[in-house]
Amino acid sequence: MSPAARKPHLDRLAVGLLLVCCAFWGFQQILIKTTVAEVPPLWQASLRFAGATALLGIWCAWRRVPLFARDGTLAAGLLAGLLFAGEFAGIYLGLQYTTASRLTVFLYTSPFVVALLLPRFVPSERLRAVQWVGLLLAFVSVAVAFSEGFAHSTRTQLMGDAIALAAGAMWGLTTLVIRTSRLAQASAEKTLFYQVAVTAAVAPLLSLALGEPWRFDYSGLAWGSIALQTAVGAFASYLTWMWLLRHYPATQMSTFVFLTPVFALLFGVGLLGEPLTVQLVLALLGVAVGIVLVSRKG
Repeated sequence: MSPAARKPHLDRLAVGLLLVCCAFWGFQQILIKTTVAEVPPLWQASLRFAGATALLGIWCAWRRVPLFARDGTLAAGLLAGLLFAGEFAGIYLGLQYTTASRLTVFLYTSPFVVALLLPRFVPSERLRAVQWVGLLLAFVSVAVAFSEGFAHSTRTQLMGDAIALAAGAMWGLTTLVIRTSRLAQASAEKTLFYQVAVTAAVAPLLSLALGEPWRFDYSGLAWGSIALQTAVGAFASYLTWMWLLRHYPATQMSTFVFLTPVFALLFGVGLLGEPLTVQLVLALLGVAVGIVLVSRKG
């Protein structure tokens, strides 16, 4: 897609799709949390991304979207796929050493990686001062929501924090590769295929390395959770995100991801009976104001 065809600001369609995606990603955290007691995390990811790769292949065959035509995207696609797989590996490995709340805060530094690096290659993605204020406000709001997990820090937790920070950087770098390479002109389907296929290949190896047991005799609830994570999470929502990256500014889109952990906390209140705290309400308001500031037209 040519730069002229890319929209300079998020419109109602983009905002609506981003809200739906972030809401489901927040709900997906609940699904993973309730399923991980039965299905080990990296084996769970292996099943998700293998299924998503198969679904994407069926979708592309039906839509006649070429996945294997030579278009100069192979190197960038493999790099994006490895970064995407590295992000998920970092999330699951980081949880072995630090708490979910601490990991969440460090993981969601990814929009800063996008905002700092992408304008060096794509000047139209540069944020104005008021947009930087919005980005910082959204991040601080998420940090406030998860601040209870920072009461004490051990050496082990700090190692987990560093892994989470690396995962956030890889998340941001994935966006950078997609926007600054030949992938920017590739179809959303092909861009996603590189990521889910590489992750489907890497995740089982990491699962074996960690000694996770591989089984298939799970409960219907566990299989239902994995199916939902696969069809909606790893396939439909990520395909939507890839399509949005081709049409809208990545720096403005990235701010919306701060809603994901807040949605996860809200779903925890509604579905798991977790307490509704003042911190959570303030975080939701802060992220909302931050998104409005970043999304404002110049």
